Amino acid sequence: MMTFFFCLRLSLGLRLNSYGTLAIEGNIMRFGFTARLTALIFLVFYFFPNVTLSLDSGYDLWMKYNKLDNEARLQEYRQLIRNIVITTESKTGQIIRHELQQGLSALLGQNIPMWKSGPTDGSLVVGTPDNSQFIKKLSQIIPFSQLGREGFFITTREIADTASVVIAANSDIGLLYGSFHLLRLIQTETSLHDIYLVSLPRIHYRLLNHWDNLDGSVERGYAGNSLWKWDELPEKVDARYEDYARANASIGLNGTVINNVNANPAILKKEYLEKVAKLADVFRPYGIRVFLSINFSSPISEKFTLNRRRGGIGNLDTADPLVPEVREWWKEKVKEIYQYIPDFGGFLVKANSEGMPGPQDYGRGHADGANMLAKALEPFGGVVIWRAFVYDQEVDEDRAKRAYKEFVPLDGQFHPNVFVQAKNGPIDFQSREPVQPLFGAMPKTPLMLELQITQEYLGHSTHLVYLAPMWKEYFEFDTFARGEGSTLASIVDGTLHRYAMTGIAGVANIGSDPNWCGHFFAQANWYAFGRLAWDHTLSAEQIAEEWIKMSIGGDSNLVNKITTMMIGSREACVDYMTPLGLHHIMQANFHYGPQPDFARSRRDWTSVYYHRADSAGLGYDRSSTGSNATGQYFSPLREQLDGLATCPEKYLLWFHHVSWRHKMQSGRSLWDELSLKYHEGTKYVDEMIETWSSLESEVDEGIFKHVNEKLQQQQKDAIIWRDTCLNYFARFRK
Repeated sequence: MMTFFFCLRLSLGLRLNSYGTLAIEGNIMRFGFTARLTALIFLVFYFFPNVTLSLDSGYDLWMKYNKLDNEARLQEYRQLIRNIVITTESKTGQIIRHELQQGLSALLGQNIPMWKSGPTDGSLVVGTPDNSQFIKKLSQIIPFSQLGREGFFITTREIADTASVVIAANSDIGLLYGSFHLLRLIQTETSLHDIYLVSLPRIHYRLLNHWDNLDGSVERGYAGNSLWKWDELPEKVDARYEDYARANASIGLNGTVINNVNANPAILKKEYLEKVAKLADVFRPYGIRVFLSINFSSPISEKFTLNRRRGGIGNLDTADPLVPEVREWWKEKVKEIYQYIPDFGGFLVKANSEGMPGPQDYGRGHADGANMLAKALEPFGGVVIWRAFVYDQEVDEDRAKRAYKEFVPLDGQFHPNVFVQAKNGPIDFQSREPVQPLFGAMPKTPLMLELQITQEYLGHSTHLVYLAPMWKEYFEFDTFARGEGSTLASIVDGTLHRYAMTGIAGVANIGSDPNWCGHFFAQANWYAFGRLAWDHTLSAEQIAEEWIKMSIGGDSNLVNKITTMMIGSREACVDYMTPLGLHHIMQANFHYGPQPDFARSRRDWTSVYYHRADSAGLGYDRSSTGSNATGQYFSPLREQLDGLATCPEKYLLWFHHVSWRHKMQSGRSLWDELSLKYHEGTKYVDEMIETWSSLESEVDEGIFKHVNEKLQQQQKDAIIWRDTCLNYFARFRK
């Protein structure tokens, strides 16, 4: 039997998917090997008549392109799109041609002819003013000057007395984004009659940050090993690299940092640059630029130290950014990189943080280190992304204050092509934090927002936690930096401080698992990050509905139930893990389960350091009578957070040490409210299981079983969180 399956897999592309059911390899399905598919189905059912065959492994993500069931919409689309006319001959143009023909033919259930010129009535016309005379003639109605390089325009026009669809842009990359968006509109059964849609990204740099190591492991990765097969590159290029680029382009991402911020200096060696260049060649037609995390000690010779984090690949005995030889080393290294990768994006740098080397090792500042690298990259158009994730204990007793104290005095000292990249909150990707006070406090320095897609503190790839509601909460957080309406979104997209460049990064949740993300629903977080990076005004509900229709099914009952389940999942996670502003009380090493009693000599990495539970109450006093972290925010937010009676209860224990008997807004005591929140969180997981169970007949069998198993484990974990924390805190409340 094993021999049968092995031969079948080799010849037909068969494999067991991540849900334990038979599946067809995604790339084989995508390129339509009909004969192989037919033979596979025949053989499987002939030899195993009782086997369940699932064609959905999750590999194709939100680009499944299943034939539409809505007959009215189907007829509308078939009338509007009977042909495809596209004239561009670039590599990107070839990708657009293939994507549209394969996608539309599958969605509409009929072959859609492709033309380089010719029929235009009832056609989808795709082009730029430079490669299409027809598009050029539409310059009176298409706002080309507004679209930039990446924006696109979709409209219906009368051509030869017949309604047709137009996708127009200033570049082939814009056309690619527009093509994916048109397919999204059709997948979600949106009417195209009289459509007039202009779309362009609100943020320039939209990046994934991979914490992938050169040995194939992924730090804080929960979906298998790294995608990058360094031992095979550059000779062998895995087909999955292009599928990865395609997925990112479909949601508007335009850059990827392919290695861990705790960088191995070896990534800058010639042998690895050749490998990185091969990845860049694959990504380029999809509009994706490659960035690298670098180790600040790279210029140092290996012989001077045995510590990888402190040693490098160079021939120097120092990495002091003010030493001329060090500056020259980086200039030559940057020049070498651009010889391999002409469109290289730049460097991401973690320096003087968690043992990583940096300019402070030599008595220099963050600006000194960042500017040295920025000047080396500037002639080639590269940028430096300097992470603000620092928490030196000597700076302040309160870890939440340290990044602000280190970086705000440097505002205006960074070179123009330097980003300071700050996490959304002042601690570390907790289930809920107030916004990092750096945002709004550095008007002269472009700040890149760092979000975490991989659920390091939110149940890894086991818990169903839809992150878009969390990210919307941050985007809409009002900093009052320039009065009311100074939202985090307005800072990140540059409208508040008129930043010359803007950026957002998401720590990727992608790995080698067949479904990419470990948990099927974790795909929604990858998707949501891309959609919000392109347009942060989209609602979490709209994004969820899109993803469900594209990934699971379009039945209204199914969409409504799953959307409701997803929207409340993040708040439930907060409730059963760290309600009312509690934070950082998880297991020290794995960041998965609860460990509220954790304490050790390094005081700011311990749970007791953050929750401060005692017989009097619970919470970290960061008010003006405590550490005064509230003083880092702008008025009137500062005063609101500072007052026990005015602080939003979702941040209460973040900013205040509160009596167990404190009366909450509900009229309950703090203890009773805390207990209720923990129980509400676990109850919501029960409700998710009930909702999901009701959809068994409407969801692919493999997906249903996979998600159900995850939910069962999430239920067990939520109960452990609830009982562990309440039993621990009860010791103090007595």
